[in-house]
Amino acid sequence: MDKNTLVGFALIGAVVIGFSIYNRPSQEEMARAKHYQDSIQAIAQKEAERQAQAATTQSQNATLHLDSTSMFYGASQGAEQLTTLENNVVKLTFTNKGGRVCAAILKDYNGQDGKPLMLFDEKDSGMNFAFEGKNENILTEDMYFQPTNVTDSTVTMRLAANNGGYIDFDYKLLPDAYMVNFTIRANGMQNFFSPALNTVNINWRQRARQLEKGFSFEQRYTSLTYKPVEKSSDYLNEMKEAKEDVTDRLDWIAFKNQFFSSVLIADQDFDKASLTSTPQQEGSGYMKNYTADMTTFFDPTGKQSTNMQFYFGPNHFKTLLNSNDLSLSQKDLELEDLVYLGWPIIRWVNRWFTINLFDWLSGWGLSMGVVLLLMTIIVKVLVYPATYKSYMSSAKMRVLKPYINEINAKYPKKEDALKKQQETMALYSKYGVSPMGGCLPMLIQMPVFMALFFFVPNAIELRQQSFLWAPDLSTYDDIINWGTNIPLLGNHLSLFCLLFSITNILNTMYTMKQQDMGQQQMPGMKLMMYIMPVMFIFIFNGYSSGLNYYYFISGLIGILTMVILRKTTDEKKLLAMLEARKEKKSQKNGGKPGGGGLMAKLEALQKEQERLQQERMNKGKK
Repeated sequence: MDKNTLVGFALIGAVVIGFSIYNRPSQEEMARAKHYQDSIQAIAQKEAERQAQAATTQSQNATLHLDSTSMFYGASQGAEQLTTLENNVVKLTFTNKGGRVCAAILKDYNGQDGKPLMLFDEKDSGMNFAFEGKNENILTEDMYFQPTNVTDSTVTMRLAANNGGYIDFDYKLLPDAYMVNFTIRANGMQNFFSPALNTVNINWRQRARQLEKGFSFEQRYTSLTYKPVEKSSDYLNEMKEAKEDVTDRLDWIAFKNQFFSSVLIADQDFDKASLTSTPQQEGSGYMKNYTADMTTFFDPTGKQSTNMQFYFGPNHFKTLLNSNDLSLSQKDLELEDLVYLGWPIIRWVNRWFTINLFDWLSGWGLSMGVVLLLMTIIVKVLVYPATYKSYMSSAKMRVLKPYINEINAKYPKKEDALKKQQETMALYSKYGVSPMGGCLPMLIQMPVFMALFFFVPNAIELRQQSFLWAPDLSTYDDIINWGTNIPLLGNHLSLFCLLFSITNILNTMYTMKQQDMGQQQMPGMKLMMYIMPVMFIFIFNGYSSGLNYYYFISGLIGILTMVILRKTTDEKKLLAMLEARKEKKSQKNGGKPGGGGLMAKLEALQKEQERLQQERMNKGKK
C-alpha cells in the first residue's frame, strides 16, 4: 500500500470524520445550545402554565357560553371514559374526552424498564380538531364523545349535537398491523356548518420520550419528519429548535424517535402545515416536543368522509414497506423513508444488499453479534478483488522503489523538482505502473464501507440484543462510566470503540513499516495516519457498540488480509514481470523506452510545461 493508497484511506476517514463532526456539535455550540435550551425550557414552562391557565379559562368561558341554546351544550360536560383496542402487536387506549388516541403500547418491544414499550400516554400527547360553524366553533379536545360500536378492533367516538345530528370519529385497528384507519363523518349537521366549508383544522402534539440508553446518540435520529406529495421525505433539524411552514401538500407527518414513530397519514392530503420541533434537556425523560398544525378535507354534508390513518410502531424497514400496502389511497406512502439509509448511492446499497443480507443471516436464528461478524466477512470477500488490485498497485510501487531512490539521489536540489518528477513519471510509464492505481479500488469500496455506517444505527433488530460484554448493540457499551461529562469524550468509555481505534493504530503501524515511509518523505501524512485512530475514540465513543464492533472486526480482517497478501506475493517475480513488460513496450515502440497510458500523458504534459517555462525564462533574459 503506497502513499496514494494511504491518501485513499485518509479520504475515507475524512468523510467519516467530517460526517460525524457535521452531526456532532462543538463544545461551544453545545454550551450555547444548553444555555439556549435552558432559556427555552424556562420560557416553555411559563408558556405552558399560561396556556394551561388560558385553556382553563377558555374551557370555563366555553362552558359558560354553551347554554341550553348551544348545539353542543350536552357534549361540553361529562366524565372521562377509556376504551382499549388491541391486536397481536399493539395496544391503543382511546379517551372519550376529545375522542382521540391517548396511549400506545407496542407489545413486541420493551422499554428500558423491561416492560412493554409505552410510545406515549395521555400526558405526552394531544389532538384537537377545530370545526368552524356559522355561529359557534367546535374544539374537540373540550368535548366529551360517546363511545359506540365498541369491539376489540373498532370504536366510534360520537360527538352528539342537541338537534340529533352528530360527528363520528371512526377508528379501526387493522389485524396484526400497526395501522389504524381513522375517518370523520358528519351527519345531520348541514345547518350548523356553512355550505362553503370544506376543511377542518388539526392540532397534533406529542412529546417524544427518551426510549434508548444514549441521549445524545438517540437525539441525532429523533426528528419531525414529513413527506410532501410526489416528493421525497424531509425533516426538521434534530439538534436545535426548528419551525417550518410547509407550502407543499403533505401525505403524512411523523413524530419520529430513533426506532419508533407516530405517523398521521391523510388520504386527502394535509395543507398549510406548520411544524415545530423543540429539543428537550437531557435527564428530562424526553427527546423532543413536537407540534403540527394543518388542515385537511372535510365535507359538512356528510356525503364524503375525511379519511386518515395512524401508524404507531417500529421504524423497521420491511414493516414500514408492508404498511404502505395498507394505505387507504392508491399512492405509495414511502413510509420506509423513516429508516434513514444514507445518501442516494449508499441508500441503494443498503436497500437492495445490506438489508436482504442481514435478514437472511438473521433468519438462521443466530445472535446479532454473529450476524454482524458474518456480514463483515461476506462484505470483505465481495470487495476482495478491489482490495487485491489496490495491494498489487502498492506492491508494484514498492518493487520500483530502488529506481525511485536513484532518481531522488540524481536530483537532490529543490530547483530540480520538476525534472525529478518528469523522470519519475517516465519510469512509471515504462513499467506500466500508475500511482493512482491504489486509490480507485479504495474509492470503489467506499459505498459498501459507508453503507453499514448508516445501516447499523437504524437497525432496530440490534436494539436490546446483547453480545459478549455489550448488553445492547444499538447503543454504546460503557465498560467504564465516571458520571461526569468530559469534553469530546462524554461520561463513559466504550470498549468496542477502544478496540476499533487500537486496530486502526496497529493497521497504521503495519502499513508504515511495510512501506518504509520515513519522516523526511511524508511527515504530515504519517502524523495524520496516527492521529486519525485516536480521533475515532472521541468521535465514535457515543456511537452504537454494533457499529464499533463491525469496524473492529473489519479492521482485523483487513490486517490479516494484508499480512497474507504480503507473505504470498513474490516481489522478485513481480519485478521480473514489470521488467518484461517494459521490454515488450520498448520493442513495440521501435526500441524507444516510452509507453502509453496515463503516465505517458502526464510525462508529456510535464515536458510541455517545462518547455513553456523555458520559453518564459528565455524571453525574460532578452
